[in-house]
Amino acid sequence: MSQITVQGAPNIYVCETEALTRMEAVIKKQEFKKGALIHGMKSWEASREKFALLDLTLTPLLYGGECSKEEVARMEQAVLTEQADYLIGVGGGKVLDLVKAIAHKVGKPYILVPTLASNCAPWTALSVFYDENGNFINYEIFPHNAFMVAVDPDIIIHSPKGYLRAGVGDTIAKWYEAEVLIRGVKPKPLAVEVSIHAARLCRDVLIEEGMDAMKALEQKSVTSSFTRVIETIIMAGGMVGGYGDRYGRIAGAHSIHNGLTTLPETHACLHGDKVAYGILVQLTLDNNIKEVKRLLPFYKKLNLPISMRELNVSGNLEEAFMKTALAATKEGESIHFMQHSSAEAVKTAMNRLEEIIHSY
Repeated sequence: MSQITVQGAPNIYVCETEALTRMEAVIKKQEFKKGALIHGMKSWEASREKFALLDLTLTPLLYGGECSKEEVARMEQAVLTEQADYLIGVGGGKVLDLVKAIAHKVGKPYILVPTLASNCAPWTALSVFYDENGNFINYEIFPHNAFMVAVDPDIIIHSPKGYLRAGVGDTIAKWYEAEVLIRGVKPKPLAVEVSIHAARLCRDVLIEEGMDAMKALEQKSVTSSFTRVIETIIMAGGMVGGYGDRYGRIAGAHSIHNGLTTLPETHACLHGDKVAYGILVQLTLDNNIKEVKRLLPFYKKLNLPISMRELNVSGNLEEAFMKTALAATKEGESIHFMQHSSAEAVKTAMNRLEEIIHSY
């Protein structure tokens, strides 16, 4: 088997209502002087009251809405102009991915404060890049993890419901994709065993407590299940790839997501929703129809998409299937880690999934 590089965790991780106060103490202990705080509009609205209580020298910088190479270059110049000696990223996955890429370019430490629990971006040392129109380009792994990740459940409890749902969908995929990748790995290095355990937690905790966490979010009440679910999405989700390296990354579900980004109708759908649909396609491609049927009731309870129509795709489904399949099976896509990965096989699986759903 190929060599594994473990990038298991940020230097410091905290998840508590006083997370930003703890962050302030860490910054002062490290003697960081001037920070560039990169954020989105909504993420700043969600967190600025907490930041106002901190005694830190920060220059807020508003990002342009996409994690693209062009945006990295633009924001890199802004950070250099400000002569910041560290970066803070506040927001969802795209903001945090952008900050990781900028920090790598300018060679500065970075701290991440997620305002959503929509994926494991706060934990991982990689960024997913899109073009300016929202089409997937590639992802890049960096040599440095975050200096600190500060998760405040009091901030995330006020996030839109759809983002937590998408986070559940994206994170359940950790098990199904990792299982494909490690299936033939014998003997399994200890790091891969840690990755598998984290992936299993992603599936089990979210299926058992995901609905309770959604209810807690609706009631704006930080419960044990809510905290466990957001930590599963952020920490356990990140550990799968952090410890498993290429054996804990992505397989079919994320390739389907990438294929779906070529359909303009899906651009309004969240990353995790598209990945969740990709899990069902991957399982169908793997002929694991029993697991598809086991997941369908859970998907329905959480309103995760089970069909193309629930991803806003109508009209000629055959054409949409083919376009998605061709993009999902491009050279270099992770779906090729699976036994069957031709565009025709993917298109057939998508058709078969529609039949399963209609007969369910």
